[in-house]
Amino acid sequence: MAGLLALGLSGCALPGWVPFIGKKKEEPRAAAAAPRPAPARPPGAATPAPPAETPRRAPDEQVSDRVVAIVNNDAITLSELQEAIAVYRYESRDRTAPTDALVQQFLTRMIDSRLQLQEAEREKVIVDDVEVEEELADRMKRLKVASREEFEKLLREQGLGMDAVRKRIRDSLRVQRLINRKVRLRVSVTEPEIMKYLEANRRKLETGLVYHARNILVVPEGGDSDAAWETARIKADLLRTQIVQGADFAELARKHSRDASAKDGGDLGSLKRGELAQEIEAQILALEPGEVSKPYRSALGWHIFRLESKDSLEGAGLDRAKAQIRDILLREKYEARLEAWLREIKGRAVIEVRLDQP
Repeated sequence: MAGLLALGLSGCALPGWVPFIGKKKEEPRAAAAAPRPAPARPPGAATPAPPAETPRRAPDEQVSDRVVAIVNNDAITLSELQEAIAVYRYESRDRTAPTDALVQQFLTRMIDSRLQLQEAEREKVIVDDVEVEEELADRMKRLKVASREEFEKLLREQGLGMDAVRKRIRDSLRVQRLINRKVRLRVSVTEPEIMKYLEANRRKLETGLVYHARNILVVPEGGDSDAAWETARIKADLLRTQIVQGADFAELARKHSRDASAKDGGDLGSLKRGELAQEIEAQILALEPGEVSKPYRSALGWHIFRLESKDSLEGAGLDRAKAQIRDILLREKYEARLEAWLREIKGRAVIEVRLDQP
């Protein structure tokens, strides 16, 4: 393989990152030396036998026309493989040297593509010129090419032709249309499937949801005695009563809380689920928006929480989650059906790979 690549992907007039495309040029031959006069023979000497003819070397093989794979009697040549890699690397602006792995990967893709094109031909899938031009214009826009002339100039610099690019686009559109017909339109997701996934993955789906809460922390004064903790609990109870009766939570937090959030009126800000300790978060999320918790003891002291708002898998949040699940399941089913379809058409195909052959 390495020798084949060294021969097939180098030695061209194009920039170094572009694989060799086209036929191998013959090396210029050295000028023939002028014949020397034969030395004089002594009288009576036997006539020397003529020198043995040096075997002539076979001309160099046209490596770019080498067949690297056959798919149902349809040949894939080395030049086609090199051109496919060149187009990909131009569009992706990849300037690294091609590797054996990249060549093998592209050959596998080309075999799959050739099988799909053969299926598109058998199914009589048609793409008209207008669609090809629209797709070409879209690709030029993505590449930020100002004009058609500039695009054609860039192609010529890379050894590529516009006709080859149009053909590649047409083939791609035909395959897309065939896959839509054979795979995408035959995939669907039901409501029971969505709800089953939701229940099995509820915790994971809730991880990204956001909530907003406030906190007042009352710490034991005068040591870690039971009396100090009880005094702190009583104070927390009194503060909660004042809040329930209409006192301003933020003002009481600034005066009495020992948490770092005290200066902000106890505001913990917007939090994603999982950011706080699990037992603390459970106390907060058990509340309804606007509800104030009973004093809760942690290792730091007694907490009073108020939930300002929270996202949940209800209402609009549930609709968003279900749409996300539908996309996940559609993608999984699409990929599974596409893989099965490719296995099916490969199973009835005759494929011979010759990339490693000399």
